[in-house]
Amino acid sequence: MPSPLRPAPAPRRIHRPASTWLGFRTDRAPEVSPGCKIKGNISSKGERIYHLPGQENYDRTRISERKGERWFCSENEARAAGWRKAKR
Repeated sequence: MPSPLRPAPAPRRIHRPASTWLGFRTDRAPEVSPGCKIKGNISSKGERIYHLPGQENYDRTRISERKGERWFCSENEARAAGWRKAKR
């Protein structure tokens, strides 16, 4: 006896998190919190130096988290983590 006809399967839905609907991820934490503006930079000699807004090299200092550089919310936080203040 032939098998009974089965209804067509429902269309397959692809589940995507809401954060990827627009083609980019939005669930990543922002690179820096709005109040955390102190740049923790590692020099070519391996020194851990932090730069405050308004200091000479602040604007041209770039942070590379891959290299271990980071942002700080206060000078106390930077010093506690073992970083020193930039001389200029």
